[in-house]
Amino acid sequence: MPKTILLAPPENVMVRCDNLVKIYKSRDIEVMALQGLDLTVERGELMGIVGASGSGKSTLLNMLGGLDKPSAGSLYIDGKDLLKFTEKDFVEYKRRTVGFVWQNNARNLIPYLTAAENVEMPMLLSGYENRRKRAEYLLDMVGLSERKNSLLGQMSGGEQQRVAIAIALANNPKLLLADEPTGAVDTKTAGNVLEVFRRLNKETGVTIIIVTHDVDLAKSIDRVVAIRDGKTSSELIRRKPVLTGISFEELSEQQQAEIRAVEESEAHEELVLLDKAGRLQIPKEYLSALGITGGDKVRVELEDDKISIYKQ
Repeated sequence: MPKTILLAPPENVMVRCDNLVKIYKSRDIEVMALQGLDLTVERGELMGIVGASGSGKSTLLNMLGGLDKPSAGSLYIDGKDLLKFTEKDFVEYKRRTVGFVWQNNARNLIPYLTAAENVEMPMLLSGYENRRKRAEYLLDMVGLSERKNSLLGQMSGGEQQRVAIAIALANNPKLLLADEPTGAVDTKTAGNVLEVFRRLNKETGVTIIIVTHDVDLAKSIDRVVAIRDGKTSSELIRRKPVLTGISFEELSEQQQAEIRAVEESEAHEELVLLDKAGRLQIPKEYLSALGITGGDKVRVELEDDKISIYKQ
């Protein structure tokens, strides 16, 4: 049987994943986080990725950000084949092509620096000229020009997240990735953060991919893709109107059905892998809710037809 040759994607495509696979190995345990995922993102898109814990969202984002390497498949970003990258290529890629906004501000921000100094930091590492001028320009774009000399402790959570967005844009990336960017802020602030992403996408043309559990945020993004069990399960919304100022009842039946599909994608049954040795990978969110960390001793009991785990 002849081998299929995958050609580089056309110029209008920023991201293309074909049959992407990621397997994590630890001694005799193998966990398949991505199981043949396919995804295409056009240049200049603002899109969201939704899915339950363990579906593969964060793994995919790490692949796109150059933080982890695929085990198999094809991954092109900005016309470049990431499976052929050397370590030097990845350093250059993370410095020039991609920007990352984390849910945890501690990964983005240095607390003893001002907002402007934080934005200047990646430019300093890249030898960027006119750093202060660009830092002030970016802070103005995210609505924080009056806070440029403020320390992070003097700013709200939403303001800190907008500083993080400005930092991610410091080296003028072509692709901006955001991992649960509204997960640590209230609903009103989340709306303000999303509006910043919309404005940046419209004004600069940067391609933006947002991973989120926030269904309300997903409703307001032009295109939403659902991931389930390490695969792209469905494309839920495609270039629908922005819903700001529009009630749910005013949407067409098709649009209402698509939005309900987003909500249902968050409500499906949570499954974990049981290996041959009887070991489980329990979602981090569940462990955090119980206050359990790696290495802690727990009590396991068989209760009727279920197994219960208790913190000691």
